[in-house]
Amino acid sequence: MNLTESLRRIVGDTAFLGAADVATRSAGCLRPDNLQAAALVRPANTDEVSQVMRWCFENNIGVVTHGGLTGLVHGGDAKPDEIILSLERMRAIEDIDPMQRTATVQAGVVLQTLQEAVEQHDLAFPLDLGARGSATLGGNAATNAGGNRVIRYGMTREMVLGIEVVMADGTIVSSLNHLIKNNAGYDLKHLFIGSEGTLGIITRLVLRLREKPTTTNMAFVGLDSFTAVAGFLKHMDRTLGGTLSAFEVMWQSFYHLVTMAPARGQPPIAQDYPYYVLVESQGADRELDTRRFNSAMEAALESGLIVDAAISQSDADCHAFWSLRDDVEQVMHGGLPVVFDISLPISEMDNFADNFRAALPAAIGEHKLWIFGHLGDGNLHVIVQVRPQDYMASRPKIEALVYSPLAAFRGSVSAEHGIGLEKKAYLKVSRGETEIALMRTLKSALDPKGILNSGKIL
Repeated sequence: MNLTESLRRIVGDTAFLGAADVATRSAGCLRPDNLQAAALVRPANTDEVSQVMRWCFENNIGVVTHGGLTGLVHGGDAKPDEIILSLERMRAIEDIDPMQRTATVQAGVVLQTLQEAVEQHDLAFPLDLGARGSATLGGNAATNAGGNRVIRYGMTREMVLGIEVVMADGTIVSSLNHLIKNNAGYDLKHLFIGSEGTLGIITRLVLRLREKPTTTNMAFVGLDSFTAVAGFLKHMDRTLGGTLSAFEVMWQSFYHLVTMAPARGQPPIAQDYPYYVLVESQGADRELDTRRFNSAMEAALESGLIVDAAISQSDADCHAFWSLRDDVEQVMHGGLPVVFDISLPISEMDNFADNFRAALPAAIGEHKLWIFGHLGDGNLHVIVQVRPQDYMASRPKIEALVYSPLAAFRGSVSAEHGIGLEKKAYLKVSRGETEIALMRTLKSALDPKGILNSGKIL
């Protein structure tokens, strides 16, 4: 029985797409190209995923797993002789337990769908990112997504209590733990969180929920030096007593990008400061939290840490502030973006940005540069836009300028997007030889035929 007949028999005719139909689907976020693969299957449950993997293992067929296709490192690219296993039909929220504060979900559930569902129980799933309306929870776990509120709640890894995984040979490993404290042997879920589908396919998750904050205070702040930015972070984190939930920095060029045409965002403060910060605090007492937040802001202004600020007066103001930070699609206007996602010590950020900016003109000529990110987490997003005709020649030069300096202080070439294909050559910047050797050992042990997302990471 050939590939088409075998996989149709497992998932059904309507859940199978041949190569021609696959080629009509977009390759994903910020991608101008379409998918390629021998076929795409859409299993409805873990058992069907297991059957597909068992057949692929027996027939030595490579498998690439897809969630919401919001990744930015080509981690979901398949070869023409591989199949894509999409979890788009596995969208059930199986259980929300308000007492235990957990949600049990299938891996294809969209992040925003879960956020809205748990709000009905006055709970929150605090993972949040710009692609919330498309990104899936299985993909979030497979890439250990970070996002906007890592400073308070941590990465996805900190929000996963239990996991169910289908291994390369079709074996189902169900470790759907609901307990926060469970030291009974190896915590197997951590093998698969952040593994980008190379060690197993995540099919179900038990996620930790939090009590929903009932108050939000925000400010959009202008600062005149990077030293002041770092000082403002420490000041707000200390003064807000554990309620600081986001601290997003924007260099001036990014602020201009999202507050000037063709962007529709309106500048909440003047556009002539070198640095801008979006700061957010979430709590449970409107009067007390607002008084504490305003007091912290007043102290920062009086001490000279900040030079200008717009403080939210309503939920609409908060939404408007976040919409500026999330309007990353503006980088698509006028050229092609080369996107980077790096981690480095806060003390190194300003020098890194200055040196990078100074080196670009001689290396690649005409370009635009934007820097922004989750400074409270040590994570910067660097985007260089070049002319379409210069893209292929410029990209490796830009990559070398971004990644090479990170080695001096053990920075990370990937803060939250993963390695995929794009960063594979630079993994050694952030990981030592023995670390990479151990990764290879794990890959060989769990996927002996190398059929799971082959060629990614390693």
